[in-house]
Amino acid sequence: MTKVKICGIRSAENALMAARAGVELIGLNFYPKTPRRVDVAQAADIVAVLRASLGDKCPAIVGVFVNAPVAEIRQTARAADLDFVQLSGDESADTLSALHGIAFKAIRPATSQEALKSAESFASSFPSALAAPSLLLDAYHPRLYGGTGETASIEVALAVKDRAPRLMLAGGLNPGNVAERVRSIKPWAVDVASGVEAGSPGHKDETKTRAFIAAVRRALP
Repeated sequence: MTKVKICGIRSAENALMAARAGVELIGLNFYPKTPRRVDVAQAADIVAVLRASLGDKCPAIVGVFVNAPVAEIRQTARAADLDFVQLSGDESADTLSALHGIAFKAIRPATSQEALKSAESFASSFPSALAAPSLLLDAYHPRLYGGTGETASIEVALAVKDRAPRLMLAGGLNPGNVAERVRSIKPWAVDVASGVEAGSPGHKDETKTRAFIAAVRRALP
């Protein structure tokens, strides 16, 4: 079954809604330049509420970072009680290796060749935990670190899927298009942020969230 990650949540109430709707992963974004950013105190509060309310049924909590120092990532992960960290910038294989066990890399390749090169570069540090993706594939953009609303190439996704045992697919997904992407690519998980929002960035709409999850669940037998 394809898993669902809802990313860019900014409140405990919204996080609980997503968790109770059935997501397997929740993303908290620490990148200063995104409108979905949370600080460490906010994140710790959200995670504390989730763990107290849901116990062992709590989704995996993923912290999203862009070009942050390793020491800062480690400190934030401890303070906010994160399960995993997602490196969504220009981080090197050495950075991923330094965070081996908790980190996975997001890539935005322009071509299949570039995707395969990235997958090979990061393969030795893919997380062993089955609750974490090996790699996240986002849509290519020459300047932006995700959140572009563009969809990733199916050709690129299929190429990199063979090198990443647990591929998470991101990029422009919403309740209307996610089923087709899941059927075409069969990713381990899908990642959505703006595609289930209403109102301010970071606020996930319950109707859209449940429609997204239902579309994913129905996509494959």
